Amino acid sequence: MKRETFSPLQAQEVAAAFSRHQVDYMFIGKSGAILLGYPGTTQDVDVFPRKDMDNGRRIVSALSDLGFEINNIVEADILRGKDFVQIKNGPFDIDLVFAPDGIESYDEAKARIDMSSGFPVANIRDIIESKRAAKRPRDAIELPQLQAFREEYEKKEH
Repeated sequence: MKRETFSPLQAQEVAAAFSRHQVDYMFIGKSGAILLGYPGTTQDVDVFPRKDMDNGRRIVSALSDLGFEINNIVEADILRGKDFVQIKNGPFDIDLVFAPDGIESYDEAKARIDMSSGFPVANIRDIIESKRAAKRPRDAIELPQLQAFREEYEKKEH
């Protein structure tokens, strides 16, 4: 049975499998913000993986270990680093975002990575910028709350 909303348990499952397979990635999107303490909900796990063939192979192996059914089309999309790969045929929904809006490069985002939650999470500013750049109506509604969260979060850091 699929869980309806994202939980830290899903992040632990992804992190453990990705660690075993040495996947280079970070959590992003609303699930990333939730791992940093944002009081929201989301229906899927959002992951920003490094875009290269070897990392893609490791992702396919890790997702298979987690119980995702990876068909040839999805595997090809992962291996070539298609901008957005949505996978719904597993224990939970996962989105692989190889090219998040508003983030220039994986390496730049990784230099700002936030490990405070124990998980590799994109910096809250990158998460917000990505949501702003996506220009989706549902993100526009949430941006003020994410901005307020960022301000409080950054106060706690200092």
